[in-house]
Amino acid sequence: MRQFAKPSEIPVSTAPDTIDRAILAELQRDGRATHAALAELVHLSPSACLRRVRRLEEEGVISGYVARLDREAVGLGTTVFIEISLNSQHEDLLDEFEEAVRQVPEVVSCYLMAGNSDYLVKVAVADVADYERIHRTHMARLPGVANLRSSFALRAVAEDAPVVVR
Repeated sequence: MRQFAKPSEIPVSTAPDTIDRAILAELQRDGRATHAALAELVHLSPSACLRRVRRLEEEGVISGYVARLDREAVGLGTTVFIEISLNSQHEDLLDEFEEAVRQVPEVVSCYLMAGNSDYLVKVAVADVADYERIHRTHMARLPGVANLRSSFALRAVAEDAPVVVR
């Protein structure tokens, strides 16, 4: 993913205006749009549009560009959500767990949670047997894991929805 500076490293200017919001909506719809096409959609000149996009990148509002893959088409049609509880809340253990979970290739996302579990991890796998392999070789061996609870998604209803900027 082409990445830009982290928002915490850049002073934030003003909140996005109507044109910025339109640019962000269009880029979320089609991140490969040319600057000329994007400019036409938001009613700006190409140079003014490019300046705004670059400013949004520099400010960290746009954090990067990626290609979204059809997981089914690449043989990873099963999504599993794993609630993980750790045996301690010690900061060093949290850091160690987070570093280790980032190394598991099948992990799509991982969130530190408030509530019944410490983390919610989303993995993309081929099937139940593939998940069993990942569970045994990766998930159950993560540092500090006390409990794992897995739920298999039947189908995605809404996924990777655009962020509405207000």
